[in-house]
Amino acid sequence: MTVQVLTDTTSCLPTSLVERAGMTVVPLHVMVTGGGGRGEVETREITPGEVVEIQRRGKERVSTSRPSPGELAAAYRDLATRTGCAEIVSVHLSSGVSGTVEAAELARDEVAGEVTVHVVDSRVLGMAMGYAVCAASAAAAAGASAEDVVALARRHADASRMWFYVDTLEHLRRGGRIGRAAALLGSALAIKPLLTIRDGVVHPAERVRTRAKALARLVDLSVEAVEAARADGLEVRVAVHQLAAEDAAAELADVLRERTGVGVDITELDPVVGVHTGPGTLGVAVAPQVP
Repeated sequence: MTVQVLTDTTSCLPTSLVERAGMTVVPLHVMVTGGGGRGEVETREITPGEVVEIQRRGKERVSTSRPSPGELAAAYRDLATRTGCAEIVSVHLSSGVSGTVEAAELARDEVAGEVTVHVVDSRVLGMAMGYAVCAASAAAAAGASAEDVVALARRHADASRMWFYVDTLEHLRRGGRIGRAAALLGSALAIKPLLTIRDGVVHPAERVRTRAKALARLVDLSVEAVEAARADGLEVRVAVHQLAAEDAAAELADVLRERTGVGVDITELDPVVGVHTGPGTLGVAVAPQVP
């Protein structure tokens, strides 16, 4: 393959799928600041379960950071060495919520002359990006040019929709990732937020008073998106995301399967995403398989 695809962990791709497709995934970082007045900052790989436990204890502060340009440049060089590829398509979460795209662009310039890198700002995250990466990887494996792989990744990401339910806006507020949903903060105690990613940033999708109503709207919006794609003659892939909400995610997936007839992937949120959404998060990504 002369073209390889690289992405980051906020695509929330299951490990089995990554291994089967031979994709390269670069991690974003979680930083843990110790409690008890110690103030130590530790940057390390962390599981979603650890994020939940830290947030529930409330004694340590967790934040996130992008991979450095140097880390990405090293990943590009390693991928080129391992595969002998001439070009890399590097697909990342929205620049509206992370500086990862900027870091990738700096890394691209650093390795210019060694390997050609095409950076794609997906303007989404989670499996809305993950399915776009899958399509791009399949196209690359079939011999598509880097330009065609880039265009396909962008079409898939642009066509995808994603909504997510969070128990509270507090984690998004602390991390500064709240985007247009900041307008909801004044009434946060009276609502159960249902949010979406639009134009690359977090937007409020619905103002809902109870968790049950929020999840019902999450289902309705997802079903409407599936039906709209089918009306255009497109197949659709659907994923349910969860953080510390396994049973609720399984129930949500069952309802979506029953109402749409589409297979539903269930995947745990990446720890970096989980830091900003908090325990109890449920999300749905609907990805039309555009040509």
